[in-house]
Amino acid sequence: MGCSFSLLRPKRMFAFLPALFGRFLFCLCLFFLSPALLSANPDSQEIDRPIDRGEYLTLKIAVMGPGTELYFWWGHIALVIDDALTGQSRFYDWGIFSFENDHFFTNFAFGRLLYHCGVSPAGTNIYGYVSTNRDVVLYTLDLSPEKREEVWRFAENNVLPENRNYFYHHFKDNCSTRIRDIIDLAVDGQFFEKYGEAPGRFTLRQHVRRHTWFSPFADWILNFWMGQDIDTSLTIWQEMFLPAELGNRINEFWYTDAAGTSRKLVTGDEVINRAIARPPVLDAPRRQWPAELAFGCAAAVLLALALFLQTKKPVLGQVVVGICHSLLGLFFGIVGLLLFFMAVFTNHDYTFHNSNMLFVNPLLLAAVPLGILYAKSRNEPERVLPETLLKALWLLSLLGLILSMLIKLFPGFHQQNLVDQLLFLPIVLTLALEPWGIRRILERVFWRWF
Repeated sequence: MGCSFSLLRPKRMFAFLPALFGRFLFCLCLFFLSPALLSANPDSQEIDRPIDRGEYLTLKIAVMGPGTELYFWWGHIALVIDDALTGQSRFYDWGIFSFENDHFFTNFAFGRLLYHCGVSPAGTNIYGYVSTNRDVVLYTLDLSPEKREEVWRFAENNVLPENRNYFYHHFKDNCSTRIRDIIDLAVDGQFFEKYGEAPGRFTLRQHVRRHTWFSPFADWILNFWMGQDIDTSLTIWQEMFLPAELGNRINEFWYTDAAGTSRKLVTGDEVINRAIARPPVLDAPRRQWPAELAFGCAAAVLLALALFLQTKKPVLGQVVVGICHSLLGLFFGIVGLLLFFMAVFTNHDYTFHNSNMLFVNPLLLAAVPLGILYAKSRNEPERVLPETLLKALWLLSLLGLILSMLIKLFPGFHQQNLVDQLLFLPIVLTLALEPWGIRRILERVFWRWF
C-alpha cells in the first residue's frame, strides 16, 4: 500500500513543504521577539525590581473650615494622596472617633478621648464636606519622589490596626498636629526649625474665642471652664493645632531639598468650596468684657426689681426672690460642680489651675433648697434662717471673687478671666446684700414710695 502511494501520486509528495516552511518562519520570529515578550511579561523576573512609587504619588493637604456641630467649630484637616499607579485617591484622617465606642461618654468625661487614623476614598470625603456647607481647600505639596514615598509609607503604617489609635488632646495632639508633624518629617525637620520657637499671635484662649464668638453661651461656658494654663504665650508651631493656621503656614513655607535647592512647599492651592452664610472665624478675638459686664448689670437690675416688688407685695415678692436664689444657685452650682470635677478628677488639663472655683463652685447648690425655704416662709421668724444662710453663701462667693482678682498681683497667677469676674460681680453683689442691704438702699433712695 505504501509503494503504490509513492508511485501512483507523485505530485502530492511535497505537499507538506508549505506548512513546514510556515512553522519555520514562526519559530524564527519567536526567537527574535522573545526578549521583548519577556520584558513585557508580568511574570518575568524584571518585575521584581523595586518600583519608585514616589513618581506616581501626588500629596495634598485638605483643609476644611468650621462645621455646624460644636466639635467641628475649629475646622478639620487631612492628608490626600493621589496614586497614578493604582488610580486611587486616598484620604488619611487622624480625627476619627465614634459615639458607639465602648464607654465613649465615660471616657470623654474623664478626658480619655480615643481617636484613630482612618483611610477612605478622597472623593467621597470631600463631597461630604462640600455638601455640609464647609470650606474645602487643597494644597498640593512639592516634594521629591523619595519624600512622597516616605510620607505615603508613613501614612499607610499609621492606618494599620495596631498603630491607628491614639489619645486625642484638643491642643497638643489632634488631627492638625499629626499633619504638622508629617510635614516636618517630609522636610527633614525644617518646618519645626522655622516655627518651633517663633512667637505666635495669640494664646490658646484667644484662638478658641476667635471660633466661638458667635454663640454667646458656648463662648462663655468654654471660657469659664478653661484655666490659666492656656493663657501663656504660644509659638507658631503650637498655634498649628488649628487646621487653618497650618494651612496658612505651609502655603508660605520654603525649604531646602537634598540637592540644596530652595523650594516652595506648596505649588498651588485649589479652592473646592466656600461656605455660604456661615459665621466667619475672626482674625483677632473680640473684647468681651463690656458685653459680659452689661449682661451682669442687667441681671442685677432684675434682682433689684424683685426685691423692690417684695417691699410692695411681700408675699409675691418673697416667692419671686426665693425662686431667683434657687435658679441662680442651680445654674452657677452646676457650672461650678462640672468645673470642680474636670479640674480635679479628669485628664482635661486645660481646666486645671482655674481660679474661677474661688467664686463659682458646688457650694452654690445650697442656694437651691435655701431659696425654696425662703419662698415658702409664712412669717418673719421662719424666713430668718434661710435668709441669713443665703446672705452668708453669697457673701462667701463675693469674697472668693475679690480674692480671685487680688491674687493676680502675684506673678504665679495670670488667668485671663476678667470676663467671668465682671459677669458675676454685679449679680453676687446684689445677692450678697439681699435682703437687708439692698432693701435699705431702696428705702433710702426711693423713700417716697415706701
